[in-house]
Amino acid sequence: MTVRDILKMGDARLLRMAEAVQVFDTPQLHDLIADMRETMIAVNGAGLAAPQIGVNLQLVIFGGTALNPRYPDRPQVPPTVLINPVITPLSEAEEEDWEGCLSVPGLRGVVPRWSHLHYTGFDEMGQPIDRTVEGFHARVVQHECDHLVGKLYPMRMRDFTRFGFTEVLFPGISAAEDD
Repeated sequence: MTVRDILKMGDARLLRMAEAVQVFDTPQLHDLIADMRETMIAVNGAGLAAPQIGVNLQLVIFGGTALNPRYPDRPQVPPTVLINPVITPLSEAEEEDWEGCLSVPGLRGVVPRWSHLHYTGFDEMGQPIDRTVEGFHARVVQHECDHLVGKLYPMRMRDFTRFGFTEVLFPGISAAEDD
């Protein structure tokens, strides 16, 4: 397992449309997922998309079993490997909340997201995933899946007066915790 470098906003590879995974349960796929997990854990991420480490595949991981210091007041999301995801909002209702991103280090912004959604896809073995979620879980899924269509959270923001450096907006959170 290897901690990979995370691409930063401005890198054109973050703006690509990711390609569907065609083959499941391969050593290469398992190694990629292991590297993504190690990278996400090393930087206290709530999730990580393959494009963030320069791999142009429809693959995201998110959640975990431990409290995340970047989001201490958020409910835990089950550890998930989600491949070739499809997201369907279950209503037009949105929630606005603060988001950060490993590819946009040191900054946070208020982003509107669907509050209740259904998502499908596959795990690393090719087994189907079918979930209906809301709240923080729904936000994390949308944020990570945005990376698969070349979007970063600032592109979803509507009010740039609620965007800034974490250390200024939230003095109790160190810059290291938000990178």
